[in-house]
Amino acid sequence: MYTYDLLETSCYYLVKEKEDSAINMIKVAVESDHCLFIQRFDKPLETCWKLKKDTLHDIIECLSDEAVKAWQQAHYQDNEDAYYEEDTDE
Repeated sequence: MYTYDLLETSCYYLVKEKEDSAINMIKVAVESDHCLFIQRFDKPLETCWKLKKDTLHDIIECLSDEAVKAWQQAHYQDNEDAYYEEDTDE
């Protein structure tokens, strides 16, 4: 068992919160004295605060910047247009 306190701000991680849970990609966005603000990249995108002492079953790996960039390009490139509506009023 691990705790969120081991995670570093601005880093992306693959983690399992519980033994039987799916692997999720998270990013530590903000750190306070006792908590971390976590961005989750499962569907849909979620954010939440976690106590530093909250447990994680497994921290599988810290992803490199190159791995995150490749994932973002592959994952968001096809869906980028879904977030923007074209203005057809001319």
